[in-house]
Amino acid sequence: MRTLPRPVSRRAFLSACTRASLAASVLPAISHRALGLATTPAAGPNIAQDPLRPQYHLLPPHNWMNDPNGPIWWKGKFHLFYQMNPHAAVWGDMHWGHAVSPDMVHWSHQPIALAPTPGGPDSDGCFSGSAVVYHGVPTVLYTGIRQAPPAQSTIREGKPTYRETQLLATALDDNLLHWRKQAAPVIAAPPPGMNVSGFRDPCPWQENDGWYLAVGSGQRGVGGAVLLYHSPDLRHWEYLHPLVEGRASGHAGPNPVATGEMWECPDFFPLGKHHCLLYSTSGAVFWTIGDYDRNTHRYTPRQQGVLDHGAYYAPKSFLAPDGRRILWGWIQETRTQAEYAAAGWAGAMSLPRVLDVDVHGNLTMTVAAEVGLLRQVQIQQALNPGSKSIHFSSLRQEFELRLAPQTSAATVRLLAAGKPAWELHLDYAAHTARSGGRSMPLPALAADAPALRLFLDASVIEAFLGSAQALTSRCYTLQPGNTELEITLDAGGSGSITQCELTAISPDRLTT
Repeated sequence: MRTLPRPVSRRAFLSACTRASLAASVLPAISHRALGLATTPAAGPNIAQDPLRPQYHLLPPHNWMNDPNGPIWWKGKFHLFYQMNPHAAVWGDMHWGHAVSPDMVHWSHQPIALAPTPGGPDSDGCFSGSAVVYHGVPTVLYTGIRQAPPAQSTIREGKPTYRETQLLATALDDNLLHWRKQAAPVIAAPPPGMNVSGFRDPCPWQENDGWYLAVGSGQRGVGGAVLLYHSPDLRHWEYLHPLVEGRASGHAGPNPVATGEMWECPDFFPLGKHHCLLYSTSGAVFWTIGDYDRNTHRYTPRQQGVLDHGAYYAPKSFLAPDGRRILWGWIQETRTQAEYAAAGWAGAMSLPRVLDVDVHGNLTMTVAAEVGLLRQVQIQQALNPGSKSIHFSSLRQEFELRLAPQTSAATVRLLAAGKPAWELHLDYAAHTARSGGRSMPLPALAADAPALRLFLDASVIEAFLGSAQALTSRCYTLQPGNTELEITLDAGGSGSITQCELTAISPDRLTT
């Protein structure tokens, strides 16, 4: 779980969140409607007719979504869990939603997987975590929170204060619909003597001598950190030492995530000949590629960067059966809380992304090939110096921009009713891309790769610059039938643009 979209504080939500009464130590397969997953709320907006709601990204039928949790391939199906509030379109009362897919693109909603247990260590929320298979049984490790006195709390930046503990649940069926929680935490407190700024989001992996677990943490005035634990059985954990530590940010503030002194959602895994660590802090996701010593169990980052320069946070990966490392992330809202609460839904899941490492030891990221299952007829047009406009009626589009090596600059705009709604400027002379006041490194043009892949889905835009940079944006002014893409090249530029309409994964925007 993580900090909240500005300007609303985590504390304001936690103190106001509804207490769950639906959970028990074993959750039955209750209907969607009984668990707040009805196709539309009992009263409120008609979400199925909302033109701003994505149609080929995964999101719940209504209400709030945030972090991806516990992605896993099991018995021939992809399962993805995620943070959700089944009662309102704002952050709070965290449950684990559940969706299943044959291809990581077409999803079916399942009943809620985990809900807070009254009186239990997760009575105030089931926060983020991971899934593994242990002795043939899918098992999740996740963070639970409950109110506690300040001396026992790990979240102290407000009132009430909360204690975070690491919890375990096991699947009781192959459809992953029924789960049994272990009553007591498997890790009940942070390491003795450590005044942590947070303690959450467990990430497990297996080595020859047992299981290891990374937990997001940090210390005020010291920096963010990932703490390392060891266990023979996922149930009894011994603290070892920090897997890796950051430095003090020098920024003051009540929220240690905002100041960079708490690292959330660590995701640690081998990638190629190296290891990769992802973590979320200061409103962004950071990647590192480095070396992991299996003798000392310490990680040394060698390269680092920003994973996505936009409204993207708290990603989680898993190893697909074909060996690809697949990543999902939470696409945040950038409109006000009042606006998304009134809309009846908030948040979406990113498209699946494939991670790899290039010859220079840098992270690469491309959209999974399965997204191509949604493509319809492709139209390719040549580009010459000047501007070219492409009109389209549906807000489900994929564009691929290829540029000749001599191109020094290009600008891509989305226009709504003729007015600029979104813009990305590519300056190859300065090796910089700019959008909405943000700047990011611009990879050099490659003859065998597109300069830009842009996925438009209603109010969601996922843009990929080569395989090195990504920008996820929200745009709430686009209009079906009255939107166009404009590409402007400099005097020496040339290339081509390929347009493809994508198929909706649901007939009614409910991704069921």
